[in-house]
Order: sequence, then C-alpha cells, then structure tokens
Amino acid sequence: MSSTTGMITEAEVERLRGRLGELVRVSELPYLTEGNRDAIRRWAMATGDRNPLYLDEEYAVKSPHGTIIAPPCLPYAFSRLSIGYRGGLPGVHSMFGGSHWRWFKPLPVDSAVTAQTRFTDLIELEGRFAGRMFKQVSTTEFTRTGDGQPFAEVQGWGMRTERQTARKKGKYGGTRLAAYTEDDIAALAEEYRREQRTGSEVLHVDDVVTGQEIPAIVRGPYTATIAVAFEQAWGGLFVRAHGAWFDYVRDHPAISIPNAYGIPEPPEAVHWDSGLARMAGVPEAYDYGPERISWLSTLVTNWAGDHGFLEELYCEIRGFNLIGDLSRGRGVVTEVRPPGPDGTGRVRLDVWIENQRGDKTAKGWAVVRLPAR
Repeated sequence: MSSTTGMITEAEVERLRGRLGELVRVSELPYLTEGNRDAIRRWAMATGDRNPLYLDEEYAVKSPHGTIIAPPCLPYAFSRLSIGYRGGLPGVHSMFGGSHWRWFKPLPVDSAVTAQTRFTDLIELEGRFAGRMFKQVSTTEFTRTGDGQPFAEVQGWGMRTERQTARKKGKYGGTRLAAYTEDDIAALAEEYRREQRTGSEVLHVDDVVTGQEIPAIVRGPYTATIAVAFEQAWGGLFVRAHGAWFDYVRDHPAISIPNAYGIPEPPEAVHWDSGLARMAGVPEAYDYGPERISWLSTLVTNWAGDHGFLEELYCEIRGFNLIGDLSRGRGVVTEVRPPGPDGTGRVRLDVWIENQRGDKTAKGWAVVRLPAR
C-alpha cells in the first residue's frame, strides 16, 4: 500500500479541481427509478413518518393532492450522488456533511424519475476532527419523466478527512454512551404515541407568529436495526454482496476497509460495525446524515399539514448520532412573510436535532408555504 493512501495530496486535489462544473456520469442504475407505493411506504416507515398522505390511499385521495405523494426526502434514493459527489481522493475517508433541498411541487405516486448531478465546488476547511479536510459539493436535479420538469433539487456535500489523523486526534474519545431502563423505554413509547400532526386541518399563515415553537418529534434510540431499515429504503452507496462486492473492490481497490476478520468492507459499514467506526475515530457505529435531514422534513411537514408545502430545507450535520443516542427534532418560527398575489405566505423556521446529551447534531432552517385566510 502506498504511503500516501488515505492522505490528501496536492496532486489529487488539483486533479479533482479540474473536474469542477462537470456532469457526473455513473454506469450503474440508481436504487430507485420510480416512486411507487412500495418505495414510498418503505421510506416513510424507515424514517418514522406515519403521515397518511404517504401510507393511506383513501386518506390521500381526499387531500389537496388527490393521491398518495412521496415524502420530501425520498429523492435521495433516486441518486446515490444526491448526498454529494465524493469521487477523487482515493482512500480518503468520506463523511456526509449536509444538504440544501428545494422542492417545486409534490411527487405523485408511481412517478418515474431521472436525476442529474453536477460537481460544483471543493473547499478546504480547518478540521477539528481530523487533519486536512475538504468540503466537496455537488447539485442534483430531479425530473419527473412524464413532464420533463424538475420537481426538486438538492445541493449535497461531503467532508473528506484523512483517516489516520482522525484516529490519532480521538476527538470523540470521551463521549458518554447512552443506556435505558424499562421505564425510559415506556416513556419513549408514549412520546411516540403522542406525536402531533396538523393533517387535514388547515394551518393558515395568518395564525403563525415569530418565536412560535412547533411540536417536537422523537427518533431513536438509534440502533444498527434502524440503520438497516434506512438502507432498505435508501439503497446505500456501496452495499453489495458476494461476487458483486468483490468485483467492485477489484475495480475500486481503495474503497474497502478490512474488518476484524480481514474481510473487505465498504466505508459505510461504520453505520453498523462499531469496530470500523473506531478506525475512523468515532466511539460507536453511527447513523446516516440523510436520516436526520429526513426527520427534520417530517418535523416540518407534520406541523404544516396537508395544505402546507415544504419549499426549502437547509441542514448541516454537526456531529455523530451514535448507537444508543436519542434524537429530538425541534423548530421555532423566525420569520413570517405576508401573503402574496397567489394567496399564500411563507414561514421561515430554524430547525435542529438535539440528542440526550444536549448536543445539536444537525441544524438548519426551512421555508414553508402556507395558505392565507
């Protein structure tokens, strides 16, 4: 193995910069090409979203949409590149950094979808977690095949860090891991049961005020089982089995990490294998960042109801959601824009995910369109 494997070299950075602005070509099919009922149901259940707009045809037909629609973040599954193109820098660890979503219209059930990704930026940052660090940015546009019009767009970015330096720094070495009693679990079950949704009631922009807190949601405690459920809905990046995996390793030798048995594993095994997570400097296996962004979209759509529309969601992943961690999504209104000629107003909210230690592991903002009275 080369002494530069896993290190960020100037030559590789310049080679990657030369690709800025290019469309990213992929040879394999995306995990999803159509938002059918099964795909929508799997996504909703994997992210804990029990909104009947996604799950109950009889309910959805009576809604303003007239049909089942897809959850806002389901398009992640239409392109593996939607979480940020991470090509180049072979052997250098890659972590999801965040997303900036824009939605233009709902996606009706059974829509065929195509996606196109462009590599847009490479930014060097001062890394506290590791040594040298880059933010790698791309933009993916999602189009409904039937009308050829984009229904959503996401700017995604990943953090590229040097594995060896991350392990030496050990930033997360003193993190307190969670444990729960039977009473704790019973209280959580009740909190889940009481999750609030505006649903078919109409939330008017006239009734929203700055400083208003929206109903919180709970997610977790996080487990490897939850990671598997999300993989089933999203498809993952490098999850392959048997000969297909060994073929992929042969073509991309820098992608694999040997586990405790010497067997090559994909980098995303850190989401269910705590030993591999520790190799990356994290004390336990941890979640997928897009999960938390999906939770925040649920937080907002629960509040906005069937007559509202989530137009924009910006979220930065600020820390790890470890096995055992309990997350709560919270939001507060920061701006109310009066209705325009179309009879709708906009509400801007600050949104975040907070764990049981009081750490904000994801934070950002959202814009929702609401009807006026």
